[in-house]
Amino acid sequence: MNAPRAKLTLKDYETNQEVRWCPGCGDYAILKTIQKLLPELGVPRENTVFVSGIGCSSRFPYYIETYGFHTIHGRAPAVATGIKLANPELDVWVVTGDGDGLSIGGNHMVHVLRKNVDLNILLFNNEIYGLTKGQYSPTSKVGTRSPSTPDGSIELPLAPCSLALGSGARFVARSIDTDMEHLTSILTAAHQHRGASFVEILQNCPVYNEGIFEEVRNKKTAADNRLVLIDGQPMTFGRDSSKGLRLNNKRLSLEVVNLGEQGVTEADLLVHDETNKVMAQTLMDLRAPEFPVPVGVIYQKPAAVYVTDIYSQRIKVRESKGPADLNELLRTGHTWMVE
Repeated sequence: MNAPRAKLTLKDYETNQEVRWCPGCGDYAILKTIQKLLPELGVPRENTVFVSGIGCSSRFPYYIETYGFHTIHGRAPAVATGIKLANPELDVWVVTGDGDGLSIGGNHMVHVLRKNVDLNILLFNNEIYGLTKGQYSPTSKVGTRSPSTPDGSIELPLAPCSLALGSGARFVARSIDTDMEHLTSILTAAHQHRGASFVEILQNCPVYNEGIFEEVRNKKTAADNRLVLIDGQPMTFGRDSSKGLRLNNKRLSLEVVNLGEQGVTEADLLVHDETNKVMAQTLMDLRAPEFPVPVGVIYQKPAAVYVTDIYSQRIKVRESKGPADLNELLRTGHTWMVE
């Protein structure tokens, strides 16, 4: 009879590798959050795999005491898909950045979301290339000055969550590197979701893009600039939840209102429905300072899971045609007819 497993702790998920990021990098906070969360998920370490591409965030597999795969630039989703198909019992996490995941890896990201492969995808967004010394990335704001855009970027940035939703993702969420409590709740929800879960983590790069998300990270300003989404709850924000989002029926657009002014009450506010795709798309387009930045589960609506369907299809084919004999096929002649 097998003895019960001992409860693992954060220490069990720390490796003997020296953690090396720049002082103040948001990666440290995310790493600790994940190391603290993993023991609570109930998945054995030998069934857990972290897959990364290239970039500062992609050092993650070295710092998590599980199986890991440090792949080439942008290809983490493809490798992770192969791992999940080879062994569906594995718990597979993809760690990528805004450059790795949305530039050279953009094509792979789109299709892993479209197919709804059962992966937990974490995209660290600091709106810059950190590892290669500060070039602008696909998410950099217009006007970003960098070694590759010394006069300011003129390109319109990608919105990661909007891209995920447009690609067919069935779970899209956003959190913040230094908010351990919120990030933990979002990662837990992403892990519980069956299918591809996409989590954008707003992250600070203290060397090349310092303070890019300061309005939502700083405790002094976060209340007025962060909209924490809770399914079934009115969309309130600000100190003492004194502000909210309301639909302007004449313009069919969202507007910020102050509760108590001109008779506005919580009953006038939008209520978050994470299954509403139209609402999700609208929320993803909100930008500071005109609107608060939405964080939380923006959209979640489960659908058929790719890996499950692949295996179900294979079983049906075997039942109808019998087991295949590759050796017999290779010896039948110089050509084959595939029906």
